[in-house]
Amino acid sequence: MRKITIETIEKQLIPLCLAAAYDLPEEVRQAIVSAAESETSPLGRSMLNQMIENYCIAARDRVPICQDTGVAVFFVDIGHEVSISGGTLQDALVNATAAAWSSGYLRMSIVEDPLFTRKNTGINGPPIIHVNLVPGDKLKITIAPKGGGSENVSRMAMLKPTAGVTAVADFIVETVVAAGGNPCPPIIVGVGVGGNFEIAPILAKRALLRTLGKSNPNPKYAEFEKMMLERINASGVGPQGLGGCTTALAVHVEHSPCHIASLPVAVNINCHVARQASLEI
Repeated sequence: MRKITIETIEKQLIPLCLAAAYDLPEEVRQAIVSAAESETSPLGRSMLNQMIENYCIAARDRVPICQDTGVAVFFVDIGHEVSISGGTLQDALVNATAAAWSSGYLRMSIVEDPLFTRKNTGINGPPIIHVNLVPGDKLKITIAPKGGGSENVSRMAMLKPTAGVTAVADFIVETVVAAGGNPCPPIIVGVGVGGNFEIAPILAKRALLRTLGKSNPNPKYAEFEKMMLERINASGVGPQGLGGCTTALAVHVEHSPCHIASLPVAVNINCHVARQASLEI
C-alpha cells in the first residue's frame, strides 16, 4: 500500500488550480485561432481575436482568463493501492481550493445555503468531487473550474426509449440555440447519453475533459458528434451569440448502459474558456 499525505496533495494542487485559472489548454487556444481565420462574420471574427488577446494577457500577467473563476470541480482517479494519510482526500481538496482561490485573488463564488441566506462561504468551497477507483498506486487529479454562465444553460432530459437519435439530436441543438450568447460561445458541448438520472450529467461533464476534438472511439458516436457539430455551427448563434459560423468548437459524447424503459440525455455546455489541468502523484 502506497501512502500519500494530504500535505503532498495540497502542495501540488494549489499551483494546479492557479494554472487552470490562468492558462487555457493549448489545443483550445489553437482551435480559437483557427476559428478566427475561418469565421465568415466580421463581428464574430473580431470577438474571436479579442478572446485570443485575452488568453495571452492572462497567461503573461498571471491573472484569470475570466472574472468568473468558477466552481472547483475535481475528477479523481485513485489507485486501489493508495492510502491517504494525515486526513481525508476531501480535506486536501477543500484546503487546496481555499488556498488557491485566496492566494490567487480569484473570485469566491460559492454560497453555503442555496435557497435562503445565500451567504458566501469565503473559501470557494466545498468543491465538487468525483472519485473513480482504478487499479494501481497512482493518484490522478483533474480540476475543471466551471463558471455559472455555461452551467446555468445546461440541461437534462429523460426521453422515452423510442425517441431515438433524432430526438436526442434535436434536444442537443435546441439546448445550444436556447442558450444563445449566455455561455460565451464558441462553446464545447459535452453530452451524456444513458446511465440514469444522476449518471447522464456526470457523463456529459466528463465528456468535456476529453482532448478537444478527439472523437469518441465508437464509430457511430464519432459520426454523431460530427453531425452535431455541423448542425450547431449551422445555427448561426456565432461567437458571443452575435452571429457567425463558429458556435461550437467540438461536441463530445459519452454513453453508458441504461434501463430498458429510459433514455437519459444531458447536455453540459462549456464556454470558450474551457479550463482544466491535471496532475499525477
